[in-house]
Amino acid sequence: MSTGQAVKGAAVVVTGAGGGIGAALARRFAAEGARVVVNDLDADKARKTAEEIGAIAVPGDASTVVGPARDALGGTIDIYCANAGLGSGGSEAAPEDVWAAAWDVNVMAHVRAARELLPDWLERGAGRFVSTVSAAGLLTMIGAAPYSVTKHGALAFAEWLSLTYRHRGIQVHAICPQGVRTDMLDATGSAGDLVLKPTAIEPDEVAEALFAAMADERFLVLPHPEVADYYTVRAATPDRWLTSMNHLQQKWETSAE
Repeated sequence: MSTGQAVKGAAVVVTGAGGGIGAALARRFAAEGARVVVNDLDADKARKTAEEIGAIAVPGDASTVVGPARDALGGTIDIYCANAGLGSGGSEAAPEDVWAAAWDVNVMAHVRAARELLPDWLERGAGRFVSTVSAAGLLTMIGAAPYSVTKHGALAFAEWLSLTYRHRGIQVHAICPQGVRTDMLDATGSAGDLVLKPTAIEPDEVAEALFAAMADERFLVLPHPEVADYYTVRAATPDRWLTSMNHLQQKWETSAE
């Protein structure tokens, strides 16, 4: 059975789908015949995306959307895309509330969703959890400590879900792109200009990469394939990798001056 056949008629929730990667995921699922709930904190954006693709808008906090979304889909959710995220920049000196918000949205919203989804999925022996992580979760990102640290957390939680429940029918995917042409990329400033924009891709390419990974039942979704090489170097020769990243940090600092 193709991925499209498997998705047709499935009940799908995509958080942070008012634009960017989330909207692209929602469009692709809808195009494949899924019944889609579009969630976003911005109610107008959620409704606009939903209207464009014939989906259902359930605006609000991603941490509390599972119940209302399940009701809107007739009592079940088959695929959950934990896509909402905060691209929080700054160093260790970032204010406490910035760190707390990044942790809440980038990690705990995923945990809260899983708590609500898993009892039904485990009973049915089927369910798919898609986590939009970012290459920062596999690697890091200069100038963005809260983002990098919490995306590492999002990856760790997705890995844990997969290793714990894959034998019980739960499939997990971690989407780890580098730069994607979205409002979040525009907000990364000079660090994003240096590291991400030169190889940035369109959101629809991320959705295509997810569907390819779903067809292959692959955990890691790498819209930028070169990230796999960087990840290998990071694991095999961490000091070499850290030195290389420090050189990039110095280049960024010099350009800022």
